[in-house]
Amino acid sequence: MRRYLFFSLIVSVLCSTVGLYFFNQFWIHRYDNLIARQAAIYRLDETLVWSVIYEETYFRAWKIGADDEVGLMQVTPLVAREWAKETGFREFEKRTAENTVEFLREPERNIQIGCWYLEKMRENYRGVPSEKAMTLAAYNAGASRVAEWSKDADASSLSEQNFIEKINIASTKSYVSSVLNRYYSQPSAKKSD
Repeated sequence: MRRYLFFSLIVSVLCSTVGLYFFNQFWIHRYDNLIARQAAIYRLDETLVWSVIYEETYFRAWKIGADDEVGLMQVTPLVAREWAKETGFREFEKRTAENTVEFLREPERNIQIGCWYLEKMRENYRGVPSEKAMTLAAYNAGASRVAEWSKDADASSLSEQNFIEKINIASTKSYVSSVLNRYYSQPSAKKSD
């Protein structure tokens, strides 16, 4: 009887563990097609976008941040309105003016706007060794802060690690490091653009 109970307990634990693993894999990859589509449109590495979403919300589309950021990529209402204005579609402008939160909770729209903004930040640093770190820092803390952190350095020779060391906001330093660690640990990560 004891062997049967022990065996049942082992099988139960094993099934639970395997079930949790597969549920987690589903959870963190359920938006992969949307990410790939939007990353391609904005010429971004989809693994980097995936890593940003992982860090920002762990794929919870309903999440609202402390500063009213919304959705998977934690897009601010201001960025959403800026995106809507740039698209030139009056319907988007109207929807972002009326109910930005509802507009940004839709996963594909959120990823689209988040990728647009990530690429917009990336334009400032394209081709420099610390491009990814600077882009992520700008996405998290703003381009003006990145300019401040890199003002005394030659951006063309500033490595990712050296740039990260210059970040003087602990939460941003942690954010950039965490996203890059996750990004570089993924098998599909492009090590260089």
